[in-house]
Amino acid sequence: MKKIVLLFTFLFSTIIINHVSGQSTKKVRKADLKRDVLMKTDLGNMVLRLSDSTPIHRNNFIQLIRSKYYEGINFHRVIAGFMIQAGNESTKKNADTSKFLKEYTLPAEFNNTLFHRKGVLAAARMGDDVNPTKASSGVQFYIVQGKVFNNSLLDSVQTHRMKGRQLPEAHRAIYKTVGGAPHLDQNYTIFGELIEGFDVLDMIANVKTTGMGKGDRPLKDVKITDTKMIKRRG
Repeated sequence: MKKIVLLFTFLFSTIIINHVSGQSTKKVRKADLKRDVLMKTDLGNMVLRLSDSTPIHRNNFIQLIRSKYYEGINFHRVIAGFMIQAGNESTKKNADTSKFLKEYTLPAEFNNTLFHRKGVLAAARMGDDVNPTKASSGVQFYIVQGKVFNNSLLDSVQTHRMKGRQLPEAHRAIYKTVGGAPHLDQNYTIFGELIEGFDVLDMIANVKTTGMGKGDRPLKDVKITDTKMIKRRG
């Protein structure tokens, strides 16, 4: 599997964004913390539940959703058996570069209880060579599709990709049944998970792309058409 490498302009700023595409960012309301995120795409709808364990990333994402930042943005990097990535504002059709939000970073929020099972929502970031603190992109995210592992594969991941760090048995059980991307654990900040729309995740992950070494960009745009906070159904 390839590492998620995110190219963006570093702008170390406050967590509260002052402007998104020329519009004032909406504040996080207390009610938002008990709501889910509806994300509509060209291929169907997904519902995401944000994690209270990573509040900086959670609140940042709520602000972006309420500011309609993601509407019109494409999933610009898609790798079957791994993940789908979006958030690059330049992928909008007829994008007005004069109004782009300067990409900024958030401090990493790693939590041992959160792991990269299928459907996890996490923040993309630049590589360790230029980003040793593993700071997250403030706007680019990915949703894990992943794959199902057996014990031998998980042992190999622990040895070669995780520097010998042991996966908890409960996490191994999920990776062997539901699937995911265990080599990303404790390296990228997880801040939510998919609770509806796994079929949509699979459809997006399996579209034809430019392929490895050529950007992994879908040959036909897959766009986020609408986002909003919605009442939880359960």
